[in-house]
Amino acid sequence: MSTRPTGRRTRAALALTTLLGSAVLAGLPATTTAAAAAEGAVSVQYRTGSGGATADQSEPWFKVRNTGSSPVQLSQVKIRYYFKADAPGASYRFACSWAVRGCSAVTGTFGTLARPTATADRYLEIGFTPAAGSLAPGADTGDMQLRFHRSDWQTLRQSDDYSFGGDRTSYTDWPRVTAQLAGATVWGTAPEGNDPTDPTDPPGEGGQTLFDDFDYASHTDPDLSAHGWSVRSNAGGPGVPGATWDPSQVTFASSGGTSVMNLRTSTAGTGASTTHTEVLTRGTKFRNGTYAARVRFSDAPVYGPDGDRVVQTFFTINDLKAPMADDYAEYDFEYLPNGGWGEPSNILYTTSWETYNPDPWQAVNQHSESRQSFAGWHDLVVTIDDSAITYYVDGRHFGTHDAAYLPERPMSINFNQWLIDLDGLTSTTPRAYDQQVDYVLHVKDQVLTPAQVASRIQALRGAGTSFVDEVPAP
Repeated sequence: MSTRPTGRRTRAALALTTLLGSAVLAGLPATTTAAAAAEGAVSVQYRTGSGGATADQSEPWFKVRNTGSSPVQLSQVKIRYYFKADAPGASYRFACSWAVRGCSAVTGTFGTLARPTATADRYLEIGFTPAAGSLAPGADTGDMQLRFHRSDWQTLRQSDDYSFGGDRTSYTDWPRVTAQLAGATVWGTAPEGNDPTDPTDPPGEGGQTLFDDFDYASHTDPDLSAHGWSVRSNAGGPGVPGATWDPSQVTFASSGGTSVMNLRTSTAGTGASTTHTEVLTRGTKFRNGTYAARVRFSDAPVYGPDGDRVVQTFFTINDLKAPMADDYAEYDFEYLPNGGWGEPSNILYTTSWETYNPDPWQAVNQHSESRQSFAGWHDLVVTIDDSAITYYVDGRHFGTHDAAYLPERPMSINFNQWLIDLDGLTSTTPRAYDQQVDYVLHVKDQVLTPAQVASRIQALRGAGTSFVDEVPAP
């Protein structure tokens, strides 16, 4: 904030014995996969900046070295440091004190292990933005002085943490952290039964999953409702006053061998002639974890003159209980092909919301943007954990937003397309705009890389799975 399939795939339950690679999105731009991982490898050196059994904060410091024969893009590297939470409900905050490559190029997110052990039930995952650059064969990142602490600043115990080495006061190879390169584990040993999700791991491993590839006959298909989706028909904002939200303009088709949902928005230059479209989950049960969708944005109308200020979206949201209520949450991908909100032309926003007041307008949010055309298919991923909200577009880091904007309550998952107003084009000639959606994925309480998302989608489709929902109600 896709029209009839040629053949219905069986909506099978999630198969844990799935083999990867048996489905491709023919006719669509290829999703980035981890299968072509590197012709090289990396190793990780570790030392601690705080060696006591207890501390105000843990200080794992790292160097990553390219031990392969070809350059390594650091944006494809993930390191996991495993630890035992001090209390079941404890939350943690990550910080970078200093790094040769720059702290702004280093990210840190927290995750929960699927199979807790006596020394680990959480992990800190260190990643890199594209600004970190690459490592030549034999080169390393130099010093990364990292730290994390409890959100309440209570003393933490680190002597019982799997990856902690209190006697490691100088850098040494440390296999009690793991490293992944392009989604494939290339270094270290995780706590027993908790190997990071590799491209060959079965779908659903380590996190309850919602997946839908929108294989439906029409907006009245009973399976659409049975699978928890609502096609909006009620009046109201956002968008052009007097417009209707028309369920019949949500259609489904087969494209390139996969099913696609299509949202069409149309107008003839008046509120009464304007139709918007929206599809959303009825349940508000989604909070932390990974959200992903493959969406086709369009710059031009399907027919008629161009120029309307159209908004094409993928987002999660809960309800605003009162103006400026602090438990509101919303996380948006919003593409404006013709500009709007003061922008003269194409712009893609990602926005994390804390709250707002509709009248008079007041907003508390953080956003990232890119002013260029995003026409065509794009892989959109947003991850939410206890420390940050991170957005990716086509496998590339797009923006990371602060912990102040984390959700306090569960949300729904939504797609909609609507017109901001009718000021962009005064013509009364009918015109229509399409936004398409290939699939949606949510993995509860687990932060996945874009490469891991791609491999999970391949696994689900390889198993013939068109829909699965394991995510419990809150």
